[in-house]
Amino acid sequence: MPAVVIIGAQWGDEGKGKATDLLAGRIDYVVKFNGGNNAGHTVVVGDEKYALHLLPSGILTEGVIPVIANGVVVDIEVLFDELTALSARGVDVSKLLVSGNAHVITQYHRTIDKVTERFLGKRQIGTTGRGIGPAYADKINRVGIRVQDLFDEKILRQKVEGALDQKNHLLVKVYNRRAILVDEVVDDLLAYAERLRPMVADTALVLHEALERGETLLFEGGQATMLDVDHGTYPFVTSSSSTAGGAATGSGIGPNRIDRVIGIVKAYTTRVGAGPFPTELFDESGEFLRKTGFEFGTTTGRPRRCGWYDAPIARYTARINGVTDFVMTKLDVLTGLERIPVCVAYEVDGVRFDEIPVSQSDFHHAKPVYEELPGWTEDITGARTFDDLPTNAQDYVLAIEAMSGARISAIGVGPGRDAIIQRHDLLD
Repeated sequence: MPAVVIIGAQWGDEGKGKATDLLAGRIDYVVKFNGGNNAGHTVVVGDEKYALHLLPSGILTEGVIPVIANGVVVDIEVLFDELTALSARGVDVSKLLVSGNAHVITQYHRTIDKVTERFLGKRQIGTTGRGIGPAYADKINRVGIRVQDLFDEKILRQKVEGALDQKNHLLVKVYNRRAILVDEVVDDLLAYAERLRPMVADTALVLHEALERGETLLFEGGQATMLDVDHGTYPFVTSSSSTAGGAATGSGIGPNRIDRVIGIVKAYTTRVGAGPFPTELFDESGEFLRKTGFEFGTTTGRPRRCGWYDAPIARYTARINGVTDFVMTKLDVLTGLERIPVCVAYEVDGVRFDEIPVSQSDFHHAKPVYEELPGWTEDITGARTFDDLPTNAQDYVLAIEAMSGARISAIGVGPGRDAIIQRHDLLD
């Protein structure tokens, strides 16, 4: 049975939760392998809408074991808030496993994130201010706090003292903020220890044993390829590996165990935060996409930047991740448009680029080269087979598929759990 990775193939918010939900009834584990509570999934189940920020969306499916793996940074307060909220709505959260090697977001990470971003002024990255970047920075600098440290007060205190020794100088002398007390941080973290303890496991071993038993694992990436710290639009990126390769390092399974990589794309493009975005719209078309697609961040509520579909980005993400299948979401949002532009290349200072320019400066100044496809007016939210779609909608999907580097195996046509067309099986 397969190990399947789901990744965002644009700048995030593509609807990965919907794709995960599509497969959840056929899988045994759903694994979050990167990021923290700086992004979210919105999943609609019947009349119920669930906004998840830290938990893998597979937690909503009965029988699936959700896993927060070692590559995630965990804000424990947020974790318990989400678990409590789901429990109150009748969702069984008792099977959640958390890696003891996952790093913890502390209050000083959140503080530093916010003051640093403000200090950057016009050069702001557009972070969520939730401490994700500083927590990953501590991880790389080898001064991070891990989940397992909460169960040894002596070790925890030593690590917090070591981290704050430097950070308090920064907060007080550079940012003119008060120093953070060691006891304040230690007491805050220890308050969660006993509730957290039953969830903590050697998740890499658990996942290995599940694969050996022939069970199916779904690895659910946070953020998206164009926000990957190595392969995205640096420095306007997240702080973790949000590509398919990150599923191996962020969970502890070997890359040769991954059988399928599913890339999620919207039928158009959105982005939250700063950074280059060649197809961004600043006119009534952008407002139409934002309003019709309800393009506001699940975690922050920020309005998303909106633009037309970008085929060079799709080809790039297909190549970087080894995408075997695309899932296209929100095709219904385009209903009612007479003509639909699609970016097929870029122009930079009179030179055409059919692929993403290697120079970040060139990409920042890239102007989209568009081809226009005919739109449709028919309501497609009730379509459940490809043939149910109007001809122009079918042609749009086929044209995008030909440009994007992998087959489009499923198409989202509405917000509901069943509002999806499956052209090819995502597991077989």
